[in-house]
Amino acid sequence: MKTITAIIETPKGSAYKYDYDEGLSRIKLNKVLPAGLVFPYDFGFMPNTKGEDGDPLDIMVISEIKTFPGCAIECRIIGAIKAEQTERDGNTVRNDRFLAIPIVSVHYKDVNNISQLEKELIDEVIVFFETYNDLAGKKFKVIECVNARQARTMIT
Repeated sequence: MKTITAIIETPKGSAYKYDYDEGLSRIKLNKVLPAGLVFPYDFGFMPNTKGEDGDPLDIMVISEIKTFPGCAIECRIIGAIKAEQTERDGNTVRNDRFLAIPIVSVHYKDVNNISQLEKELIDEVIVFFETYNDLAGKKFKVIECVNARQARTMIT
């Protein structure tokens, strides 16, 4: 797997969470985030995949680029945040977040593995997901961060 296609649901800097609605074949507004909380990077999914939660695998696209809802972007996987998510009903499922770099990124053109990113950037992403889920009445618990090779194996 050289590259994957990410479909962006929610762009970098957005205070609105969008989801792809299969029934409508459209991106649909899901929720408004509390004041001050925004997505740190483009967020979406990998088509033709399925996570334990029943949804396509989640992907955060780290770059200087800000796309738009529905944008398809070719990326290379650089790692993943393995995580458990406890829903409001108490049910816990794996809900990993894959990390990728767009192949057209200039700023991150030499990044091929999560270990090449600053620790603060990864911490920022983790805190975002913890806060986002906490505000929704859910719990996001990080199991571990894994490298590009391990993440690609998880996808396949």
